Amino acid sequence: MNKYERLKTELETVGNGKMKAFGDSMLPILKNGSLLTFEKSDDYQIGDIVFCKVKGRYIDAHKIIKTDKSKGFLIANHHGFENGWTKIIYGKVIEAEFKNQIIYGKRE
Repeated sequence: MNKYERLKTELETVGNGKMKAFGDSMLPILKNGSLLTFEKSDDYQIGDIVFCKVKGRYIDAHKIIKTDKSKGFLIANHHGFENGWTKIIYGKVIEAEFKNQIIYGKRE
């Protein structure tokens, strides 16, 4: 089971999970190698950073930039590259840690 399938299962069964995300597509919000905490939600909004599936591919941490009642959610990175529309969102980032410091979200 890869990290995406593991996180998907955790979100579906427990409602939350953690995964490291790599790449620079979400700089400066998220850094390469950030440990992300995801939470399943019934309501996703523009600006949420989500774990989803677009065109059959897992997207581990990109933003919702538009919504449409028939198409679902338009997903893009922080630099404007659009991945596409999806109705499949597994969870959203509620916290990101990098080198043991919170860089996004806050602890409760």
